Parts: sequence; C-alpha cells; structure tokens
Amino acid sequence: MGYIEETIGDDEKIVYVVDYHWIYTFSAFLYLILLGIFIIGIIIFLKMMINKWTTERALTNTRYIQKIGWIARSTEEISISKIEEVVLKQSIIGRLLGYGSVSISGTGSGHIFLKSIDLPLSFQKNLNDLRFNN
Repeated sequence: MGYIEETIGDDEKIVYVVDYHWIYTFSAFLYLILLGIFIIGIIIFLKMMINKWTTERALTNTRYIQKIGWIARSTEEISISKIEEVVLKQSIIGRLLGYGSVSISGTGSGHIFLKSIDLPLSFQKNLNDLRFNN
C-alpha cells in the first residue's frame, strides 16, 4: 500500500483496505488454462494479474482513494462528504463465496466502480458508518 500511505494527510487514517477476492485470481487462472494454448489466454491472465498487483484501494476517515497502474498511474478519490449513493451487487455465488461489486456515486465527481472485491458488505458498512457519523 505504497501510494495511499504516501498521500494521506497527517490527520487521516486508513479505515478499510479493499482487496480483490480470490475468485478474481481464480478466474485469471481459468483464462490461462482454458485459453493457455493460445497467446490470448496468456495475455488475459497477465493483464488481470498486473491489474491486481498494481491496484491500491482504501477507505480513510475522510475519503475513498483508488490507484491503478504501475508505470502509467490513474487515481480516483472521492470525499466521504460528497458520496451520494453506494450500490452493492452480489450474485448467489458471490454471496456464498463473499465477493461482489460496489458502485459509488458522488455529487459532481462521477462514478467509481469496484469489481470483484472481497467482503463487499463489510466495505459498504464501513463506508456508510463514515458517511452517516460525520
């Protein structure tokens, strides 16, 4: 968690770290196995794993921060006070295995989509606690 720890303020604390669920890695391996004989399977696997390894996502007491990429970097941040809507989506398998997707919408700041995250209900609870207790 290098980028996020370097950019948070002195009075800011990390409340929750958003991780990919193991199903994301498993699906990358499935692409490798099923399409591995073709170059495309290896490319999809490497793309998914590089995305996983170079993504940092955390919820602090004042904002949500997301950094994607290693050489070329893309960051998104949204203040807790600017969040309007949090939508959680889980399939039946996602509920059984503990993964899902969360969509965050903010006032004037667009939309952030978190796919295949571990324990999305816990993330949503922490985010809502911050939203309604500040």
